[in-house]
Amino acid sequence: MFTSASLSGSKPEQYEQLLAQARALMHGERDRIANAANLSALVYNALPQLNWAGFYFFDGTELVVGPFQGLPACVRIPLDKGVCGAAASTRQTQRIADVHAFPGHIACDSASNSELVVPLVSSTGALIGVFDLDSPVQDRFDVEDQHGLEAIARAFVESLE
Repeated sequence: MFTSASLSGSKPEQYEQLLAQARALMHGERDRIANAANLSALVYNALPQLNWAGFYFFDGTELVVGPFQGLPACVRIPLDKGVCGAAASTRQTQRIADVHAFPGHIACDSASNSELVVPLVSSTGALIGVFDLDSPVQDRFDVEDQHGLEAIARAFVESLE
């Protein structure tokens, strides 16, 4: 049985604790749906001011929604659309302070004002998908959030290999 411990200390220390919890949840499990479901729940419940946390998986053509926490989401996202598409096509994390100013933003939830999307890329360079977090707060994500969530995304990819 898993119980979520409160995060304490500085933001980097909190992300180290969250990463340790994530690794414990994924330990010995290689199924991407199981790990994505648990990570979505872990992050959504651990971090404040989120209204969506989850995964989109690349099906060879576009991104398809996977496990998540939050309101129902857009099911399919082309690689040339939105923040998720930008992260997938460039394979670069997208940290967007104001999604309404982002060209081609897809408003799956009108309450979202900022977004952080981390691409999921295998050790062979294959695109797996993206890890997507939305917030109703503008400029919710800073560089410490980005680094912490990139580490969690790397741990997810490592769990699959």
